[in-house]
Amino acid sequence: MDKDTFDVLLLIGRPASGKSEIIDLLMHTPPDVRRRRFHIADLDVIDDFPMLWTWFEEDRILSEQLGQPRLHTDIDGYFKYRHFWHLLIERISLEYRKRLRDDSIYHDHKTTLVEFSRGSEHGGYADAFPHLADDLLRRAALVYVNVSFEESLRKNRRRFNPNRPDSILEHALPDGKLTRLYRGDDWSDVSASGPRFLNVRSIRVPYVVFENEDDVTTGKPDLLAERLEGVLGRLWELRSAGG
Repeated sequence: MDKDTFDVLLLIGRPASGKSEIIDLLMHTPPDVRRRRFHIADLDVIDDFPMLWTWFEEDRILSEQLGQPRLHTDIDGYFKYRHFWHLLIERISLEYRKRLRDDSIYHDHKTTLVEFSRGSEHGGYADAFPHLADDLLRRAALVYVNVSFEESLRKNRRRFNPNRPDSILEHALPDGKLTRLYRGDDWSDVSASGPRFLNVRSIRVPYVVFENEDDVTTGKPDLLAERLEGVLGRLWELRSAGG
């Protein structure tokens, strides 16, 4: 049977742009429908938020319970060093390589979905993409979820559940931190070289933009599914044409 699903799907965009809701829809779609409508096999998500949140928790334990210096973040919750952003991407690549190592037919039945956000303040996507492994990039196609900073801020406030700050769907940043880290977004600069393909270390990665300023990812499952089907259909055509 001809391959009919993505191997690797990169899902990027500002915080609260709708990425997690897209993943949630895919995970709750029956496998045969997910494959037919969205070209997605069994979903395996690699998200850097749980990695990042672990660092926050460890620093809090070190500081408040053990009386030791914080390792990753300062008292305000900002990374001590900018290269920690790149470390997270390297961790994503490492987790992906482990999957290939442990399962020789991994992509016969799995689509890896990689999710992350990067703002210009800490290097943006221009600095992040080069830290993705070659074997991941060669199999990748990319969706950028496009919302304005104002929409990101609105949804970030709306989704926050203080009782579950570690939740994928309910975590949020304080307004000041979101503004500092994510007001600037370099996607337009990164994608300026071509309307359909990014070049990362001479590897061509097909991409499409999922427009979500009208917020179809909140409480509109039918509209979300319809738009996502169109976006991933175009991306599949690019992926197939681009090899």
